[in-house]
Amino acid sequence: MAATAAIDWSRPWLQPLAAVGRVVAARADAGAGGVAQALNAQGGPAHGGDAVPEFVGQQALPRGVAYESFIHATGSVPTRDNLHDLFNGLVWLHYPRTKRLLNQWQARTIAQQGVGAVRGPLRDAATLFDENGAVLFAPPALCEALRERAWRRLFVELRPLWARATLLLFGHALMEQLVQPRKSITAHVYCADAAIDSVAEADAWLAATLTEAAFAAKPFNPLQVLGVPGWWAGNEDFCFYDDPLVFRSRRPPQAPQQPA
Repeated sequence: MAATAAIDWSRPWLQPLAAVGRVVAARADAGAGGVAQALNAQGGPAHGGDAVPEFVGQQALPRGVAYESFIHATGSVPTRDNLHDLFNGLVWLHYPRTKRLLNQWQARTIAQQGVGAVRGPLRDAATLFDENGAVLFAPPALCEALRERAWRRLFVELRPLWARATLLLFGHALMEQLVQPRKSITAHVYCADAAIDSVAEADAWLAATLTEAAFAAKPFNPLQVLGVPGWWAGNEDFCFYDDPLVFRSRRPPQAPQQPA
């Protein structure tokens, strides 16, 4: 799969997946069974623990069957030969507990309500995090600045605190976008008041902590990935953060309209 040549596994945001990712991408490039078999050849999760599903070709998904329902019912993940599904598989290998939890929420909601034209709050939030999410384990001051979208405080004044923070990307579409980095690429971040030392700990913490009620409220904050200290050379010049088209302030709440 020639597209894997564009992946720079040395990028800071890919470091947690890089060791396994390089091997899986090389297998996919060899052409023996494509991305699905390249992932299956890994033989299990990247860090032990929970088993991962089997990866199967996209043609295994029957017409009219919801993707998430199929995964829940069969324990198999339909997988195409593209970067999007390669990264999805790598997230499954590294975060199997969290991926399974999100899949359970999706499948149960679909069983109760059907697919429908609108996903609903829980499925919408789960999809958003699955595609574009990240989790920030950080001191409370960083999380507070992020929630307030106080960008100069977050990235400049509190910059030393980033040495005590860990940002882990979860969304596979987000990772795909970052193959071609752009300043405007923004993650939906779940901010966690916890300390973790590994991806395995992060997976266990997320799976044990996330709840349907909290998640349905979309407890995410926008974070421009290339603004993270140490992740992009350009942000060493603090003028990087003065771009109002990228680092936007929080909108003030609208005043309620008065009855005529």
